[in-house]
Amino acid sequence: MIAGIIVFTYAPEAEGDGVDAVIDAYNNKRGFIRKRVPLIKAITSMITIGSGGSAGREGPIAQIGAGFGSTLASFLKLSDRDRRIMVICGTAAGIGSIFKAPLGGAIFAIEVLYKSDMETEGLVPAFISSTVAYSIFSSFFGWGHVFTTPSFNFTDPRELVFYGILGVLCAVTVILFVIILYGLRDRVFKPLKIKPHFKPAIGGLLVGIIAIIFPEVLGTGYGWTQIAINGEIVKMSIILMMVLVLAKILATSFTISSGGSGGLFAPSLVIGSMVGGAFGQIIALVFPNIITQPGSYALVGMGALLAGAAKVPIAAIVMVSEMGGNYNLLAPLMVASTISYTLSGKWTTNEKQVENRASSPAHRREMTVDILERAQVKEAMITKIVTVSPSLSAQEVLDLIHKSGFTGFPVVEDEKLVGIITFEDAEKVPPDKRDKTQVKDAMTRELIVAEPEDSLEEALMELLDKKIGRLLVVDSNDPTKLVGILTKLDIIRAHARLSSSR
Repeated sequence: MIAGIIVFTYAPEAEGDGVDAVIDAYNNKRGFIRKRVPLIKAITSMITIGSGGSAGREGPIAQIGAGFGSTLASFLKLSDRDRRIMVICGTAAGIGSIFKAPLGGAIFAIEVLYKSDMETEGLVPAFISSTVAYSIFSSFFGWGHVFTTPSFNFTDPRELVFYGILGVLCAVTVILFVIILYGLRDRVFKPLKIKPHFKPAIGGLLVGIIAIIFPEVLGTGYGWTQIAINGEIVKMSIILMMVLVLAKILATSFTISSGGSGGLFAPSLVIGSMVGGAFGQIIALVFPNIITQPGSYALVGMGALLAGAAKVPIAAIVMVSEMGGNYNLLAPLMVASTISYTLSGKWTTNEKQVENRASSPAHRREMTVDILERAQVKEAMITKIVTVSPSLSAQEVLDLIHKSGFTGFPVVEDEKLVGIITFEDAEKVPPDKRDKTQVKDAMTRELIVAEPEDSLEEALMELLDKKIGRLLVVDSNDPTKLVGILTKLDIIRAHARLSSSR
């Protein structure tokens, strides 16, 4: 209740999982995060997790770090592009330090923004910020790993079949997790006709009821994850691990969907470790000669579930290896994580993710330029051209303008382009002289032209720079041969057509 009152009074964007708020700020808000958000997020997350809420520290620290990056960018008066890079750096610093995974934190920060893409331009700055944060954090809290792992090894290729099956199980679990998480939010907590300030208290009450039977769901749950990795079946039976998969999903959904402040990162790892731990123990009983280290499946399950839930397959592989201090399971992690990521499809715990850079408002302008750069003038120009003769009078041109609706005409003599006359040119002729003044005396002879092979981006820049309404398109080998006309409207139509076909 305390966390809910603070969040919804001072910073509603600090509710729920912090990673989604970071993604939203990056893609839709030019990287802006209010200055108060890091402080509010820190306080409310400590209250939520410290009192037993089923959530993680990693989502909040991502939002806190991103908030610091955004604030610093505003203080230094950086551009929108650089502010977004600073948001990535803050996220990488937070994740890389708290997980003690500097490489994974950097990759996560650039990968989590999209479902099937990554922000590569932020990778090098993220490396630096993540490494610095990790070094400072570890100087105070030790240089060990988050989890202690036995000497796991991958020595039997036949196990890849089982790791592949684990990837399928994790994908199914991801879909179930997302359905319950957002189903409770949209169908249970949002319709409640009470102030949002008090909804997290209801979520907390429901978590407490679950914890009466299964206290393992309280807090981050890393201790139980460690037991699953160790394969201590005496402390955690196969049945208990299977039940905890659903219990942890429900407890986390109650905490976050009600508006509580905490992350989905740690719960995803815990749920994955339970899926992998139970599966590993079961197949070890069935195939004892093949499966000699069932605890390794708990570690691989963590990476596979995170890859599918957060849509970060590469970061998940690297981070789980760093967290466990064990790189011997890279091959199984790659198989399981890839399968989980692929089969889980559109289902993600980060609903603000967009498909890729092209779908992000943050890159809409540069993607538009890219389309025009690849298209040529000949794809958009009009080839049915109305021309006029140099001997026509200015009044006849004005009459033609009123009749046709066009505001300018190329002037052609003996099938050669000699000029252009516009409404402005003809109107400059005094009214009493328009019948006697010929086009050749009023037209513009210095022509601004384009060639069919020029890019539409170049043509558009020419139209904008010269502040003109049309470009005459001439043959590449004969500048006096008119082959078309290009206007801004033609470029807009071509862009719309090309965009829809991508």
